[in-house]
Amino acid sequence: MEIGIFAPGRAHFRSREAVTVATYPDDVRYTEQHEWVRADEKFVTLGITEFAADQLGAVSFVELPYAGELFKPGVLVGRLSGESGSKAVNMPFLGQINSVNQGLSDSPGVVSDDPYGKGWFVRIEPGDLAEVDALMDADAYEKFVAEQGGG
Repeated sequence: MEIGIFAPGRAHFRSREAVTVATYPDDVRYTEQHEWVRADEKFVTLGITEFAADQLGAVSFVELPYAGELFKPGVLVGRLSGESGSKAVNMPFLGQINSVNQGLSDSPGVVSDDPYGKGWFVRIEPGDLAEVDALMDADAYEKFVAEQGGG
């Protein structure tokens, strides 16, 4: 069987060999809890990975914090519910919430449809950008997911 169209994250067959195409953007960092962060000059955007979104199924509820709140690493900053389960979202580093994606209140399914884009949760002013840089890059996250039996 030979299929010539490549879709991210799907097994593809060429002459009976399975080839997996990575779906993890390389402009973000990843946590072991399947969250991603994308840094710019001053702020860091936080969301869940496509792997986490796929595990949840269609997301139907998102609970997020208020802008201005300060969180320590590991503290709960949000919750999601989907057709296959729920997920707690924890702060990966010390930081203050700068803004919240209010659009998720009315359209939580965006998390499932576009986890690395319009499905972001919060923008954070980190206490130390070095903590962001210490998170996994795309290659390390891909290996982590594979080791967990998810890739």
